[in-house]
Amino acid sequence: MASTHAAEVPSHFLCPISLQLMRDPVTLPTGISYDRAAISRWLAAPAPSGSGRTCPVTRVPLPPQPHLTPNHTLRRLIHAWLASLSPLAEVDDDVAALRVPASGDEVTALLSDAAAARVEALRRLRELVAECEDNRAALESQDGVFDALSRVVSSGDACSTAREEAVGVLASLRIPEPELAGVVARHSNLGEALTAVLRSSNMKSRANAALLVRSLSEAAWPAWVIGISHELLVEVVRVVRDRISTRATKAALHALAALCPYGRTRVKIVGAGAVPALVDLLLDDPDRRVCELALAALDRLCTCAEGRAELVAHAAGLAVVGKKVLRVSEAASERAVRVLRSVARHAATPAVLQEMAQSGVVAKLCAALRSEQCGVRTKEKVHEVLKLHSGTWRSSPCLSPRSLGFYPL
Repeated sequence: MASTHAAEVPSHFLCPISLQLMRDPVTLPTGISYDRAAISRWLAAPAPSGSGRTCPVTRVPLPPQPHLTPNHTLRRLIHAWLASLSPLAEVDDDVAALRVPASGDEVTALLSDAAAARVEALRRLRELVAECEDNRAALESQDGVFDALSRVVSSGDACSTAREEAVGVLASLRIPEPELAGVVARHSNLGEALTAVLRSSNMKSRANAALLVRSLSEAAWPAWVIGISHELLVEVVRVVRDRISTRATKAALHALAALCPYGRTRVKIVGAGAVPALVDLLLDDPDRRVCELALAALDRLCTCAEGRAELVAHAAGLAVVGKKVLRVSEAASERAVRVLRSVARHAATPAVLQEMAQSGVVAKLCAALRSEQCGVRTKEKVHEVLKLHSGTWRSSPCLSPRSLGFYPL
């Protein structure tokens, strides 16, 4: 819904002469910033008779041809503010005019500077992409853009800030899978570079790196998946643990789920601490989509013995998975039941079966069997689990008469 009030421009973004949003801020030797067009007109106008030209704000005398220094910091702040505005927000004409797409020449020039790991150019590219869809499309259409930015990320010569800015730009672009494959093939140390960014103290940079890891993981390029390092997986799991942002958490969960189908990588993910991290995330009652993604990753990890062992070793593992049945969504219920089926099939020690009864998991499965919230496939899995250990669970004092009434014969 559009705002009922026009977005108010911060006062320090207004030119002291025109009182309009500065398009091209420049600073006089007096330290005061103006819009270039406005101050240029001021300086070009005839000076009052018998006096020299002065700064409009401070009234300090100026040299005959004062140098106008571009204020890149202020320009960056203005564009960051513009990018933060909702596309539906009502804005004045001068603000709307600044939302026009960047020219192709500007994008090309910025990319050239960005390829040389110049931080200001990389930062400006990131801001341009955030401003409007046309800018993103213009950058994506540049020849070699993905390779150039990946080279900055993986370069040992680039400073950490340049690498983080390059990751931010890449994370905001739609990278075709063939390009991703080429990037992985040409930049063998990209995983190591992303690990370093994920270890950064900058939360936004870590979130951007998680988004890029997701893109690479979902492309499922064998060289990337097979060679993924323990260190990188540890950092992806840490993104889940640290709850940087919902967006970053979802990206990390997507990446983990995408990597799980590969057996050796699945064991690596378990070794990186993913299972307890996922259980702890579920204990926090995240939103529906995060819960579904966490259960999807847990489902895949529990297809290996190491993953199941980690789940049953967690004091709240089985209980929290059972709790999500019938509580979040049909998709979450199906994933949770699949996890419980893996345990019931392959890790059903007497202690585990007792815990499933005591923690209410068996009772929840009995309820699911009669619930309209579960689909046919999910109910078939529930029926299978309950039949597997009916001899133990039907005689358990933990089951109420109501639950026993739902128990399959």
